[in-house]
Order: sequence, then structure tokens, then C-alpha cells
Amino acid sequence: MITKDMTIGEVIKANSNKADILMSFGMGCVGCPSAQAETIEEAAYVHGINLDELLEALNK
Repeated sequence: MITKDMTIGEVIKANSNKADILMSFGMGCVGCPSAQAETIEEAAYVHGINLDELLEALNK
């Protein structure tokens, strides 16, 4: 299960297909170094994305 406290790097390392979901929400630089250390919650906030909707999509 993906949680808001996981980093983007952890999510992608666990399942590289999740990068497509993140990009579909407007996170275009999921591979950049700073994004790798950013939590899902932080990334959602920075990009103005609804955290609950993002987590739901990532956990499908």
C-alpha cells in the first residue's frame, strides 16, 4: 500500500508503472533528483493535486 509519507523514489522503485500515474496527475519530473526524496504528500501539495485522489489512483 502506498501512503502519503512514502517518497516518490520509493514508490517508483517498488513499481515503475506508478510513474505513469504520477505523470498523469501533472508530476512531469518524477525522475529528477529532488522528486526522489519528496514525499507523495509534499509533491501533491507543491503541484496542487488532491492527495486523496492521487493515493487512490496509486493504490488501484
